[in-house]
Amino acid sequence: MKQTVFIIGLGLIGGSLALGLKRNKDISIIGYDAQSHTLQTARKIGIIDEMAFHIEEGSALADVIIFATPVNETIRLMYEMPKWSLKKQVIVTDTGSTKNEIMKAALRLKEMGITFIGGHPMAGSHKSGVEAARAHLFENAFYMLTPFENENKKEVKILSDILQVTKAKVVQVNAVEHDHMTAVVSHFPHLVAASLVHQLAGENEQFPFTKQLAAGGFRDLTRIASANPIMWRDITLQNRKELSNQLRMWSEEMNKLQNLLLHGEADEIETYFSKAKQVRDELPITTQGAMFSVFDLYVDVPDYPGVISEITGYLAKDNISITNLRIVETREDIFGILVVSFQTIDDRAKAVKCIANNTTFETYIS
Repeated sequence: MKQTVFIIGLGLIGGSLALGLKRNKDISIIGYDAQSHTLQTARKIGIIDEMAFHIEEGSALADVIIFATPVNETIRLMYEMPKWSLKKQVIVTDTGSTKNEIMKAALRLKEMGITFIGGHPMAGSHKSGVEAARAHLFENAFYMLTPFENENKKEVKILSDILQVTKAKVVQVNAVEHDHMTAVVSHFPHLVAASLVHQLAGENEQFPFTKQLAAGGFRDLTRIASANPIMWRDITLQNRKELSNQLRMWSEEMNKLQNLLLHGEADEIETYFSKAKQVRDELPITTQGAMFSVFDLYVDVPDYPGVISEITGYLAKDNISITNLRIVETREDIFGILVVSFQTIDDRAKAVKCIANNTTFETYIS
């Protein structure tokens, strides 16, 4: 059955969702973006099938409407939606990183007979904009749906079936659970990363060489602090209650650690790190989590002229694409001087085999 999907907002997420859904030949994609240049670019490079220059124009034709806009903008548009001309059986969803406020706004739509199912694809990239859109962005990533408790199961299944073609792992939770879990594994870590960078900035004023040493573990630990500050401003505001609770728990943990530093014996300190290592090592590494994964591969290469081109040459020969390449200078607890980043888990796995088949260099996945 032919279906028309209308995507509002053609950034990285909206554009990638469009490309992923277009794998289904029975789906036609209409796109809208507030920036006319973005809209025209999306059509020109084949991300969308048709352009809508006005939201009302696209929504009138849609079987499914997807808000791929920042949460605050999505809520604003949801309050305007009752004025639009919509198909009777239209399904409306979003891609926002927080769900409580979205679902509260959706109550008004529900009262008017409009089906709204909250959504959050847990994937991203260090790049942004429609040009960065990739059809494989959601592969193996969790795609959270937050329907109302009494939502028609048939409507939820329709949306789930449509999303299957993206190869994401579609799961259902309620909005409260969603915001709590994402606060733990995604939103709060951004606050921690930002605070560590602020601490580094302060230390660097007195010890200017500090930044030069801030590679390796520090760089990886704080990578997410480079994310879009406007987006994270909105996420923080939308989920401030859960984040406040996480900060309280973090403070309690830091107090325990402070006490351990001041009074703990060697075996107690070792136990603290051992438990952390055990839990960390049990985390899944074959799927994307709530935060963007860069799929890094550490390669322990010797320092001689041409070694990097040698590695990239082997990868190119096997048609394995890389997204980034860097040399690590500060390497405490880092296994390998060369860090190669890939687009997918499969590409990284192929690279491990490629390097093993062509060299004696050791590789490591963190």
